[in-house]
Amino acid sequence: MIPTESQLTDAVHRAARATFLDLFREHPGHRFYYCVLVTSGEAYGPALSAWSEQALAQEAARQGCAPTDIKWSYADSPFCCYGERHLEPVRPLFAARGELFEMPDDEADAEFDLRLRAMETAMARLDAEGVFGTGAARHAVVVNVEVPSEGGDEERALRLNPPEALTEWLAEAADAA
Repeated sequence: MIPTESQLTDAVHRAARATFLDLFREHPGHRFYYCVLVTSGEAYGPALSAWSEQALAQEAARQGCAPTDIKWSYADSPFCCYGERHLEPVRPLFAARGELFEMPDDEADAEFDLRLRAMETAMARLDAEGVFGTGAARHAVVVNVEVPSEGGDEERALRLNPPEALTEWLAEAADAA
């Protein structure tokens, strides 16, 4: 059976919720400022990445670089691919919809958009539930669905975040995203 967009959204929502809640619970002294789902240009099931101020300071010192060099890099975060036990079961649902490279271009583009919409909707639901905080606390967190090899990260960030959350990200990372 090929999962629907709604089924993908529900599965990503459940898995990402469990993963983010585990992350926050396991690192209670951290102030997280960046919480993202990341996928490839083939729109496979997502991985999770996040940054906290504490992890950024530690990782910049470990790498011997300026914090600004890695501040918005999902791949440099020690929390990259965090919570795989929750997200791994979601990936077969994405695979069941087929490989984008095997589809005609227009069909592949529509499928790519559907998969990203499912991830974005899942993150929007988590935000509505207060998973990333509320009020001023929420304004200090950038939430996104990122595809490093493709455009569109900025548009998704604008839809998923209050303007107050994006001030630094837009100035420092949006062009590189």
